[in-house]
Amino acid sequence: MSAPTTDVIGDYTQLWQDSPHAPRWVLWETAGEVLVFDRDVNCPFYIDDEAIRGEVLRRMRAAGVLESAEYPGRPCSR
Repeated sequence: MSAPTTDVIGDYTQLWQDSPHAPRWVLWETAGEVLVFDRDVNCPFYIDDEAIRGEVLRRMRAAGVLESAEYPGRPCSR
């Protein structure tokens, strides 16, 4: 497996950029998986490519993005 290219990783830069507002992007540790969670739209942000996903998670953690096993979104409406 080859390393992800820099230009593809650049497409995900917003996920680990610092923001003056409450964090939009957080890492949600579910049972056996870590998901990038978008708090604005209240759902996970899926990254299909496993190599890219690993690098995105690494960069988010290096940037200090919040990470928790607690559900990071709002209650879902019925």
